[in-house]
Amino acid sequence: MTGISTHVLDTSLGRPVEGVPVELALQTEGGWQVLGTCATDSDGRAKDLPAVEAGSVVRLLFDTGAYFARKSAEPPFFPEVTIVFTVAPAQHHYHVPLLLNPFGYSVYRGS
Repeated sequence: MTGISTHVLDTSLGRPVEGVPVELALQTEGGWQVLGTCATDSDGRAKDLPAVEAGSVVRLLFDTGAYFARKSAEPPFFPEVTIVFTVAPAQHHYHVPLLLNPFGYSVYRGS
């Protein structure tokens, strides 16, 4: 089994983002099966996601709309961010951070 963690950083403010709901789902023949949900803590980290089997295709879904709504009266450009990746065999952990700002985002495989 492979552990999954993530965190969200607002690059326009240079700070972690608290309270973003995160969903981890597994791709199946019938569509996406939600494995777990949590929200980012005060350090922007989502630590309570379940482990997945190696070789799985998984999705992290970040509900960023509420965060941006707290910051501006304008509708958010990115109300959600979806990251889909394959969990390679023999990997014990994946850390997949989301670097976010109102009009852009990036992700990477961390350590």
